[in-house]
Amino acid sequence: MLELSGLTKTYGNQVRALDGVSLSIPKGMFGLLGPNGAGKSSLMRTIATLQAPDQGTLTFGDIDILKDPQALRSTLGYLPQDFGVYPRMSARAMLDHLAVLKGLSDAKERKQVVETLLEQTNLAQHAKKAVASYSGGMRQRFGIAQALLGDPQLIIVDEPTAGLDPEERNRFHNLLSEIGENVVVILSTHIVEDVSDLCPNMAILDKGQIVNKGAPQDLIDSLNGQVWGKIIDKSELAGLRDRYQIISERLTMGRVRIHVLADGDPGDGFEATAPDLEDVYFATIRAGYRAAA
Repeated sequence: MLELSGLTKTYGNQVRALDGVSLSIPKGMFGLLGPNGAGKSSLMRTIATLQAPDQGTLTFGDIDILKDPQALRSTLGYLPQDFGVYPRMSARAMLDHLAVLKGLSDAKERKQVVETLLEQTNLAQHAKKAVASYSGGMRQRFGIAQALLGDPQLIIVDEPTAGLDPEERNRFHNLLSEIGENVVVILSTHIVEDVSDLCPNMAILDKGQIVNKGAPQDLIDSLNGQVWGKIIDKSELAGLRDRYQIISERLTMGRVRIHVLADGDPGDGFEATAPDLEDVYFATIRAGYRAAA
């Protein structure tokens, strides 16, 4: 279990990236959902011991991460949003090099680990190619391979599917699903579908604060009977924004499908709509915007 309590972090420009973040994250896939700039990467960097919080506590099992960051690093796999590679080094050579840095000193054991990871991430047939020449999806799979070195018990993946095509995204989802069965995996993303497809537990982070958390289906069920939708012309949108609590707007065949939040039938041609996780996300984020207004 990863336990976060009261984490705060303010940068030199007085931006408060984390504002009292508290979470309990069990074994399995855990989704951290939030818009760009919400503080997700700051939180991931703090958990990964790349920066210290100003306040709060952070433990993983019996490891006090803030007092003994090296103990956490020895059992951590981390795929940051952006990572660099040596331009001419092949995937196999790069993984071997990183395995040495991870403490795998036995050459025979290291070779077996590297080949197993290349197979697991479906990169064995591309192992001789330079990682710098890989497509976006292949680079992300290589990123997972390096994150799995050393048999980590805590894995952090930060915005892993941004920019991937649908086929690579599905392949990456399957890989993460396999990995998340026996360890703690934190999936930090702004893509709702990633969390909906993969995570039995989640939290929504906005403006450095946890603004909603729970099992995705429970959060969806909490909106039952409150989401109403209809398709309108674009010209109608501005007027409806003034009259209804619109939580989402989506273009469809040149028109706009809107979802509004209301305790009862708002009339005006709206129909009851079964909520989904996207409705939960937008309702939560937009409630924060209204409170700040």
